[in-house]
Amino acid sequence: MSTTPATARSVTKTVTIARPVADVFAFLADPANWPAWAVVNVKAIEPTDDPDWWLMATPHGPARLRIRSNADLGLLDHDYVEEQASWQVPARVVPNGTGSEFMITFFQPPAFSDAFFDEQIALVDTELATLKRLLETAA
Repeated sequence: MSTTPATARSVTKTVTIARPVADVFAFLADPANWPAWAVVNVKAIEPTDDPDWWLMATPHGPARLRIRSNADLGLLDHDYVEEQASWQVPARVVPNGTGSEFMITFFQPPAFSDAFFDEQIALVDTELATLKRLLETAA
């Protein structure tokens, strides 16, 4: 019997945003901004007594979010925890000329069927388009 974990299926999404890296990073690093752009998955969010964790209302019920950020590296990795599952989501903001590239990778949780994972990933396109529109029109 092998104890080596299986390699998970993954999908990386990217969006180019015509705003400086510092602006994009600052917006994404603040969980209070997430309902404005993560319109499919985050209905509301509020801080908790633990300053690292936020409580979210999602279409699937309550969940917790923690962002592990590092502005110097453009790091916006986050942890997502709900009643039935938890996972980590690597994310980065990097320079792209005078603008930015936001990259986010999703690993398929073992409890998700391929069809359900595909449906959820397709919804991310809506959120990234919303993020781009919000940040570029706010410039």
